[in-house]
Amino acid sequence: MQQFPLILAIILVFALYILASAIRILREYERGVVFRLGRVLDGGAKGPGLILLIPIIDKMVKVSLRTVVMDVPPQDVITKDNVSIKVNAVIYFRVIDPQKAIVEIENYLAGTSQLAQTTLRSVLGQSELDELLSQREKINVRLQQIIDLQTEPWGVKVTHVEVKQIDLPQEMQRAMAKQAEAERERRAKVIGAEGEFQASQRLSDAAKILSEQPSALTLRYLQTLREIATDNNSTTLFPIPIDILKPFMKFNEEAPKNTDTKG
Repeated sequence: MQQFPLILAIILVFALYILASAIRILREYERGVVFRLGRVLDGGAKGPGLILLIPIIDKMVKVSLRTVVMDVPPQDVITKDNVSIKVNAVIYFRVIDPQKAIVEIENYLAGTSQLAQTTLRSVLGQSELDELLSQREKINVRLQQIIDLQTEPWGVKVTHVEVKQIDLPQEMQRAMAKQAEAERERRAKVIGAEGEFQASQRLSDAAKILSEQPSALTLRYLQTLREIATDNNSTTLFPIPIDILKPFMKFNEEAPKNTDTKG
């Protein structure tokens, strides 16, 4: 009789263990691949919610369906034009078929990482440095398509690949800096020459207008005199245009004629 409580306690603990082994709860973003005696159960992955298993017989492997953000370690790459660079990237992917992700590959995370590294070296090695720097979006799309095609049998969908940083050798950085400086100087000279050309055209137009309108030249002359008088306090000697004196000269010529007429 004294052993009965001990036996009852052992049975209770065993029952709790069996119950705990038989009940699984999966979150909304989780799925479970159930193996029964080593075989995958038909019907695909289970979940989310409450999952009932047969203790000892059934084994379940959880798989997350959330997007994984993985850094691709820096890779040494020699471009098509023989420039040695170091490139790193980031890859975004998620599991769309949990059963394939568990059955078809031992570790889909490690497999995707290694595949991204080798593809990064291969694709960038087929491109020239100028293309890597100027057409990065095009290269990102190409990387995504190649990696996604190879991970499809694993039930993994690669949604995006982004080249984060391209490290250039010091001598290449100096050469590119000199090239950029020369390009800026060229643009400055072109802009300056264009400005001189436009200014010469305006001056030519202004000279043409002033030659056709003498009065406009006189007004411009008077305006210049006003500016000189305002800006400087010193005495300034300047010639008087003959056009200004013409009315007075005509008046002096007509005065003697009027006198003779009256006499």
